[in-house]
Amino acid sequence: MNIDKLPPYISASDKVILFDGVCKLCNAWSNFIIKHDKYRLFKLCSVQSEEGQAILLHFGLPTDSYETMLYVEGGQAFQKSDAFFQIMAKLGYPWKTACIFSIIPRPVRDWMYDRVALNRYSLFGKYDYCTLPSPEHETRFLNAKL
Repeated sequence: MNIDKLPPYISASDKVILFDGVCKLCNAWSNFIIKHDKYRLFKLCSVQSEEGQAILLHFGLPTDSYETMLYVEGGQAFQKSDAFFQIMAKLGYPWKTACIFSIIPRPVRDWMYDRVALNRYSLFGKYDYCTLPSPEHETRFLNAKL
């Protein structure tokens, strides 16, 4: 999904991962990114935040139900398995090797992605509220005040 105008809160060079802040699996994914993004390429943003809601609206996505991770690079957005492979490729080795599975046709990849995404709360659990970043990771989030 590509839009000429940049989304709110995002500059042309930003690489932003939007995730469900109450989902335990999504929070584990965010922690994985923080741990393995050695070059600090990515910023994280909860879909429940003001910034996340504005970005979802910009791309015409629902703001009250979250069925996919969204990866935004400049004015371009990637969803589902495409988002996953874009991120893994940029993390470098050994994580980049996961991209071998991108040879699977997108409909099949996205079907598998949807099975996990639609059942993530029952499989992994849910927080009662959106978790906040720890002070040492605050600058890794889009809404961090520098």
